[in-house]
Amino acid sequence: MSRETKTKFITKDILGSSIKGAFLKLNPKYMVKNPVMFVVEVGFLISTILIFFPSLFHDEGNNLSLYNAFVAIILFVTLLFANFAESVAEGRGKAQAETLKKTKKDTKARLILEDGSEKIVSASELKKGDIVLVNTGEMIPNDGEIVEGIASIDESAITGESAPVLKESGGDFASVTGGTTVVSDWIKVEITSEPGHSFLDKMISLVEGASRQKTQNEVALNTLLVSLTIIFLIVIVTLYPIASYTGVKIPISTLIALSVCLIPTTIGALLSAIGIAGMDRVTRFNVIAMSGKAVEACGDVDTMILDKTGTITFGNRLASEFVPVEGVSKEELRDVAMLASIKDDTPEGKSTVELAKKLGASIREEDYNDATFVEFSASTKMSGLDTKEHIIRKGAGDAISQYIKEKGGSIPADLNGKVDEISKLGGTPLIVCLDARILGVIYLKDTVKPGLVERFERLRAIGIKTIMCTGDNPLTAATIAAEAGVDGYIAECKPEDKITAIKKEQAEGKIVAMTGDGTNDAPALAQADVGLAMNSGTSAAKEAANMVDLDSDPTKILEVVEIGKQLLITRGSLTTFSIANDIAKYFAIIPAMFTTAIPEMEVLNIMNLASPTSAILSALIFNAIIIPFLIPLAMKGVKYKPMSAGKMLGRNMMIYGLGGVICPFIGIKIIDLIVSPLLLMLGM
Repeated sequence: MSRETKTKFITKDILGSSIKGAFLKLNPKYMVKNPVMFVVEVGFLISTILIFFPSLFHDEGNNLSLYNAFVAIILFVTLLFANFAESVAEGRGKAQAETLKKTKKDTKARLILEDGSEKIVSASELKKGDIVLVNTGEMIPNDGEIVEGIASIDESAITGESAPVLKESGGDFASVTGGTTVVSDWIKVEITSEPGHSFLDKMISLVEGASRQKTQNEVALNTLLVSLTIIFLIVIVTLYPIASYTGVKIPISTLIALSVCLIPTTIGALLSAIGIAGMDRVTRFNVIAMSGKAVEACGDVDTMILDKTGTITFGNRLASEFVPVEGVSKEELRDVAMLASIKDDTPEGKSTVELAKKLGASIREEDYNDATFVEFSASTKMSGLDTKEHIIRKGAGDAISQYIKEKGGSIPADLNGKVDEISKLGGTPLIVCLDARILGVIYLKDTVKPGLVERFERLRAIGIKTIMCTGDNPLTAATIAAEAGVDGYIAECKPEDKITAIKKEQAEGKIVAMTGDGTNDAPALAQADVGLAMNSGTSAAKEAANMVDLDSDPTKILEVVEIGKQLLITRGSLTTFSIANDIAKYFAIIPAMFTTAIPEMEVLNIMNLASPTSAILSALIFNAIIIPFLIPLAMKGVKYKPMSAGKMLGRNMMIYGLGGVICPFIGIKIIDLIVSPLLLMLGM
């Protein structure tokens, strides 16, 4: 199973940098990038001016300067809270980047010259195409492909996993990453990236957020928020002359307070933080997203294309069943098969022993310490155990048949039928014999990974279709597909078939995700909307994909999709909550503005707030303090549960829509109970 790197929500260092960042981001050049919060900053500046020049807009009244000061202070705190939310998100990313930078050192490299001699150079001097020699204990200076040699590579600095990975030239496991260490043997590596453009450099840049661009969904939501802001500003601008006409004198600070409370400041303050936190969550899950768009696309995935071997199945043929020939009991075959495998450390041998024990075998290995284990060899195609009483063998059909004939034994009449049946199902038959007698067959098959059936059901529950790609024949593919619970399969699949399948789904307007690690997967990874490449795979695959899994766990795409869903749900939920807040703030401020001149408006004061001034300041204070309360939710994301879109919408409307209406009523009333006595003391 894949793992998520656990980190504290906020550390002392992040807190310090976030507080500093909150003040630095007050620069209008930065704030204008967030139009909603820029309106708040303009309101703060106007309120600040009105503290010293209350008559500038012909405002009159007792303690008006003090009232303007309260409004300005609350707006200033609102801005700081909004900037603090974004700074915390950025701070968590920068903390991870610092950890990665410790890995990136200016190491020395053994550059191999054209004449075969070596030259020690700085890693920063290496160019694409250079060949370097890396010996035991040395760090690989930059990304590349192994062109000669085989070695164990410690990738813990990148992946966090302590177990070394075996890499060799040729095939799909020749790619190595700069910053990892050779722990045994030696390799020659051809550098595949220019200085400053390695995979680790990209990781640092992306984690820091320097390369983050707003996604289409985020741009659309930002446009909606700007539109709502403009609409409310128009309403408030026209409200002033209407109020004057009816004899109601509204202070400019009150209009500013009304505009700040009614525009979607909550989601405006948290929108950028949600996007940054989404990429941060994926990174903590040990997946590097090449763009925010890739993370967001995960949340919209409709179809998932998965390789069979290594993704859906283990890739190792494991014992599944004991099939005895006529005249032999299943128990006898079970026990002899276990004896043949009791000292066999291969996956097939271990699984045979496990299956035998599961079916009730009680043979103890220590009872056969004196027995001789015969290892499998390509020449004999069999292995087994020689005891004092018996010779036990298991192996390929033709090898065992030949062995039995040489011993003078006979081939059971039903053996070939059982072997053919297993072969048709895509399994591997291992024949078991005791001395010169064949007992039956061990049915080996590529086993589906545990828990995948339930996970595919979760994906189906949220409307995601799964398609398995395999090079197996149609019968084997159908068997594995049924066992795993995927929605469809492509048998005898070639690389071009994957691209065809992706294009077919995309032609129907669907968002497609797939995993891959080989060079032949690169075209399909590039074609897919979400391409997750394995870090252990080739450079071509990693370059073509828009996400790279550092743990090289193909099944992680299932969790990555859920992270994308969580990002979209978090953004939608907090937007719903923010807009729903306006209803309560409307009932707090509007009656307060007009009750004095129009007593009938008192009926709208359903919260029974103490005074107009208290009502306005309470609503403004609530509008400010709700932002830091929601920062942890924006960072961690709304808890995601697989369900249909309709149920998800209904659930979020109940929690964040209804909650967004009720919460301000309670919060504003509590603040009013605290603020109103203080205002009385100040004569306001």
